Amino acid sequence: MDVKSNEAVEIDIKELFSVLLHKIWIIIMAGIVGAIVIGLINQYMITPIYTSTTSIYVIHRQDESKTTYSDLQSGAQLTQDYMILVTSRPVMEKVIENLGIDDMSPGELADMIYIVNPDGTRILEISVVNSDPVLAKQLADEIANVSSEQMVNIMEIKKINIVEYGNIPSYPSSPDVTKNTIFGGLAGVVVASLAIIIVHMMNDNIRTADDIEKHLGITTLGVIPLEEGNRKKRLHRSKQIKSKAELAS
Repeated sequence: MDVKSNEAVEIDIKELFSVLLHKIWIIIMAGIVGAIVIGLINQYMITPIYTSTTSIYVIHRQDESKTTYSDLQSGAQLTQDYMILVTSRPVMEKVIENLGIDDMSPGELADMIYIVNPDGTRILEISVVNSDPVLAKQLADEIANVSSEQMVNIMEIKKINIVEYGNIPSYPSSPDVTKNTIFGGLAGVVVASLAIIIVHMMNDNIRTADDIEKHLGITTLGVIPLEEGNRKKRLHRSKQIKSKAELAS
C-alpha cells in the first residue's frame, strides 16, 4: 500500500515538473517582469535614506589619576542611561537650535536616531538616518557634541571622548535596489509557478488515456487515433446517407 502511494506521489511530482518545464517561458517572463517592476519602484518611487554614524567613548571616572575596575563596571552599567540621555528632549532641542533647523521637531529627530553599544565596550555608536546625506552627518556630529556636554553636566562624568565623527555617506543605506530587484524576480518566478500548478491541478479535463485511469480508475484497452476516429465517423455517416437514399428510391 505504501509502495503504491509513494509511486503515485512520484508520478504527481514528475507530472508537475513536466508542466512547469512546458511553461518555463511563462515563468521566466514573470521573473523578468517582477525584477523590472520592483527595481523601478525602488529606484524611482522610494526616497533613498542615508546613514551617518559617530562614536563616543564614555567612562565614569571617580579619580582623575587612574581608572579602576569599579570605574569600568560603573561605566558599563551606566551605558543604558547614556543611551536614553542622547535622545532626551533637551538634547534634541539644542541640536535643532544649533543647526538652525526650523521644520523638525524633537520627536522627529529622535525617530531618526539609532544607538548601539557594542558588547563589552563603553562606546556608543550614534547613527542618524535622513534623506539628505549632508544633514545626516551634521545631525550625528551635533548630537555627539551636545549629548557629551549633557552627560558631563547631568551625570557628573569627567569627560566624554568622541572617537570619530560621522561621514557623508556616498551610497544610501536603504533601499537596497540590487537585493530588492533579485527578490522581485524570485517572487515573480514563485507566483507564476504556483499559478501554473494550481491551474493544472484544477483542470480535470480528460486529455489522455492516463487521465482516464487517474480520474476514473478505468483501465483503457486501447486508443483510437483522432484521424482514425474521424475517418470511421465519416464512413458511418456516408453509409447512413446511402441507406436513406436507397430506402427513398
